[in-house]
Amino acid sequence: MTINGGEVTQLLKAINGGDISAADRLLPMVYAELHRLAASYMRRERQDHTLQPTALINEAYMRLAGADLDWQNREHFIGMAANVMRRVLVDYARAHKAQIRGGDLKRVELEDGLAISVERTDEMLALDEALNKLTLVSPRQAKVVELRYFGGLSTEQIAVILAIAPRSVKRDWALARIWLFKELQGDLK
Repeated sequence: MTINGGEVTQLLKAINGGDISAADRLLPMVYAELHRLAASYMRRERQDHTLQPTALINEAYMRLAGADLDWQNREHFIGMAANVMRRVLVDYARAHKAQIRGGDLKRVELEDGLAISVERTDEMLALDEALNKLTLVSPRQAKVVELRYFGGLSTEQIAVILAIAPRSVKRDWALARIWLFKELQGDLK
C-alpha cells in the first residue's frame, strides 16, 4: 500500500478532533512503515528478547493513540513512533534487568551461541541515558540518532521528518556519534 501523506495527516487531525475511529483507520495506512521501524529496533536487541516487532508496534501504537498530542503530519507521527518504540524497549530493558536473579551474576550456557547475558540490556540503558543527556545539549542531534540508529531511516527520510537539509542530518549524525562515543566511554571508566 502506498502511503498517502495527505490522508494520514487528515486522519491525525481527526484524532486531534476527538474522532476515535480515525485511529483504527490510521493503523493500516502506517503499519508497514511502523513494522520496518520495529524490525530495525529489534535487530539491535538481545537475541533472547521476548518482544517481537508486532508486539512492539502494538505497544507503541497503543501509547501513541492514547497520547494527547497535536499531530502535525505523517512525518511527525513516524518520528513520535520511533521515540515511543525506543521508550518501550528501554522499559523492557529496565524490567528485564530488575528480574535478573542473583544481582550482577550472568547465566552462562555450555554453548556460546545460546548464552544469555544482560550485556545488551546494559548497553540499551547506557545509550538511553546518554541520549537523554544529548537531548539536553542538542535535541536535534538526539532526534537524528534516534531516527537513524533505532529507526533505521535514511538521511533523506530524516531530513523530511525534521524539515532540514540532508547535509544538516549528516553533520548532526557525525557530531552526535562523537558526543555519544565520549559520553559512553566516560560511563565505562
